[in-house]
Parts: sequence; structure tokens; C-alpha cells
Amino acid sequence: MIEPDSSLGQVREKIAAAARIARRKDSDITLIAISKTKPVEEIEPLIAQGQRTFGENRVQEAQAKWPELKARYPDIELHLVGQLQSNKAEDAVALFDAIHSVDRPSLVTALAKAMDKLGRRIPCFVQVNIGAEEQKGGCAVADLPALLAQVREAGLPLAGLMCVPPADIEAAPFFALLAKLAADNGLSGLSMGMSGDFETAITLGATHIRVGSALFGARD
Repeated sequence: MIEPDSSLGQVREKIAAAARIARRKDSDITLIAISKTKPVEEIEPLIAQGQRTFGENRVQEAQAKWPELKARYPDIELHLVGQLQSNKAEDAVALFDAIHSVDRPSLVTALAKAMDKLGRRIPCFVQVNIGAEEQKGGCAVADLPALLAQVREAGLPLAGLMCVPPADIEAAPFFALLAKLAADNGLSGLSMGMSGDFETAITLGATHIRVGSALFGARD
């Protein structure tokens, strides 16, 4: 049961309000609670309120926290939202239920091999470097059609596109561009929007929003 005054309750209200503005159903928007750096004792209150989709940035940290939690709460979905090294692909496929950071051919190959080996097909979002920032992961906009073709050819379940817009400037144009790229490539999933801009992302078509500090408080 979500407590109305809790951080989860407040975020859910904002999701519903943004969905109304966009004439969308809030049930079509998946809230991913980003629990990176947060201990189990801070995660469990959200689980108790009914939150069932969580996101982590690193495979190793997730391996330390989530197997026991997933054993106790089998309906939890765990999403990898951070960069993934190809040598961790098998660990990621074993633990996570979706991957949001597919951004290069070598990773596609590694994930396909891991999924074949483990007999698990998990949804993948292709990450686009929407602001052409050197320090960020994601494939270049110009390289997107070729990477999507490779993902499809490799048999990875393609959920949609993901982006992290540049910080400290208006995110809306970047969200709009990602939505256009998705539509141009026949994709409906849009993983975009974080604590500071998820309402904007929802009005521009986000299907998955990645919210951390608005739920857990500021990072240490």
C-alpha cells in the first residue's frame, strides 16, 4: 500500500498528473526506482509499499544486494541502467530482467552469446548518445540504424531506445529527438527521464522513467 505522503506516493502523483496532460494512462509508464548505492534496508520500505521495478548501475553491486531480495520477492524486476562491460554480459543476463545500455556491436555479440548459453531472452534498450557527449556511453545518432539492425539480427529482444540528456540544459529537445528516432525505427519503448525531468519525459512519450533521488533522497 503506497502511503500518500511518502516519496513514492509523491512521485506516483506526479506521474499521474504528467500522464493526464499528455492524455496517456499512467499505467503505461514504468517507474524504475534507481537503488544504486542504497542498502537493502532503504530499498525494502519501497518494496513494502508495492514498488516492484528497480534499477542498478553496476553488475557487481547488484550481485551483492539483489539475489536474496529477489528470492524473497519473486515478482521484482531488476533493470541494468548503467554501462555494461562485454565481459560482464553473462552475469548481467543471469541477474537482470532488462538492460538499458546496449551501445556497441561488441556488447550485442556478448549479450547474444550469454542469452544463448543461459537460455534467457531479456529485453534490451539501445542507448543513444543523444547529446553527442564524449564522456557518455551510447551510440552516435548516425550509427543507430546499423546497431539496431545488428541487435535484431542477433535475436536480442529489442525494447526501445534509452538516453541520458546533457546536464544543466533543457531536456525536452533531447527527449523529443529520442522519440522521433524510436518512431522512425518502429520502436515504442522510450527509457528517458530522471528525478529532475521525468514529468517532461512523460509528456514526450517516455514509457520507462529512471528515478533515484526523488525516491531515496540525495546520493551520498
